[in-house]
Amino acid sequence: MCQTLQVRWTITPELAPQPWIACSGCGGLRAFQSSDKIRLNANGRKLDAWLIYKCTICEKTWNRPIFERQNVRNISPIVLEALQSNDPDWIRGETFNLEALRRKAQRINEFPECKIVKELLCETPDWTRLEIELVARFPTSTRLDRLLATELNVSRPQLIDLHERALLRIEPDRTDILRRRIKNGLKVTIDLSGYADRELWKPPAIGK
Repeated sequence: MCQTLQVRWTITPELAPQPWIACSGCGGLRAFQSSDKIRLNANGRKLDAWLIYKCTICEKTWNRPIFERQNVRNISPIVLEALQSNDPDWIRGETFNLEALRRKAQRINEFPECKIVKELLCETPDWTRLEIELVARFPTSTRLDRLLATELNVSRPQLIDLHERALLRIEPDRTDILRRRIKNGLKVTIDLSGYADRELWKPPAIGK
């Protein structure tokens, strides 16, 4: 019989990354934030698309290229529709495109503040294991050990001890995984069969 308390945590960053760009208005490097607006320019069958950013100090704009001189036939219809309609969900995903930002900025501000929605997926009366599925659609700077310690109300040394004793397992596993950023699809399993007070883990795990 499965004796697992299964939960899903959906982690959504509250603030998008801010690249530092030379601002012509301020006369130096400044943090820029997305305006959540797209600029398009058509030249025959060629299309340019930019995501418009604004200086956080003077609001001078900077256009971050999404693509340039792209043949319309080679653009996905879904992407083209999102660009033409300024689709907020598509744009939000693009504001978290760290790879594209790193090509244009040597410094990027990332913010740890996240909204976490917890769902109870499965529970058995005499559960002994806690299984947490992490859903992170957008990249976040939050480390796995910090997330678990904060949300489960336990200390980092306790998490490390559990991990070293193979009572805390993470899939997929990597070297120093607890100190790495959380990733979409991570699964954390904690064996609490030896803990008489394991019911104390349930409220923070399910968000109650």
